[in-house]
Amino acid sequence: MIANNTYYQGARILNTANQLTGGVYQSYNDIFDYLYLKQNNRILAEENANLRATIEKSYVKFTTSEITIHDTLYKQQFKYIDAKVISNSTGKRNNYLMLNKGYNQGIRNNMAVVSSNGIVGIVNGVSGNFSSVMSLLHSETKISAKLKKTNAAGSVTWEGGSYKKGSLTDIPSHIRMMTGDTVITSGFSLDFPEGITIGTIAEYRLNPGDNFYHIKINYSTDFNKLDYVYVVKNMFKDEQLKLKEYQHE
Repeated sequence: MIANNTYYQGARILNTANQLTGGVYQSYNDIFDYLYLKQNNRILAEENANLRATIEKSYVKFTTSEITIHDTLYKQQFKYIDAKVISNSTGKRNNYLMLNKGYNQGIRNNMAVVSSNGIVGIVNGVSGNFSSVMSLLHSETKISAKLKKTNAAGSVTWEGGSYKKGSLTDIPSHIRMMTGDTVITSGFSLDFPEGITIGTIAEYRLNPGDNFYHIKINYSTDFNKLDYVYVVKNMFKDEQLKLKEYQHE
């Protein structure tokens, strides 16, 4: 009751719990790491290759002069902190992960979490050396998304059931789409970079009189096989938040 109704005590309880359970899960995972060391190294190499191939998405382009066309400067907007998943759930209505890195390693609340295959969730609790992640498989998770082909924007949510499928909402009825079309992050969020894969359209329908599609998607991330992930840090977030404050005045 105290944790649910009082923010300060709730945060202290969550951080203490993260430290205790995080240590147990860390020891458990260390036992099995050697068994999968070769496979994990291969996965990490593939992930690094994928990140290098898409590194331009992590930079914002600024022109330093309106006259000198070729004088441009790229500033990095997103940084990635690698972390290992030491606990994970997929069968509940609200699912969470725990990572083996926390505040001491630069992780903060509300940072995005991605894998080599797509998005994973959002950090919702941090202790010194561990962090809790609200999975994409959670009733309160809502990700700003768009169709890759048309840029039509909507939101991805999870209605429960299979950990392999989610819902894409708010896509207008005049938008053309096909089964298999790719769904990616829109870039409208301050936490997720634009263009991160979320999944592909599995099925869709338009009921008579409706203005928006009912769309089911196949997640690109296999939440039952998560091992290593990346926590995303937006270097410009504080600056962007200040501008948003002006918009609400």
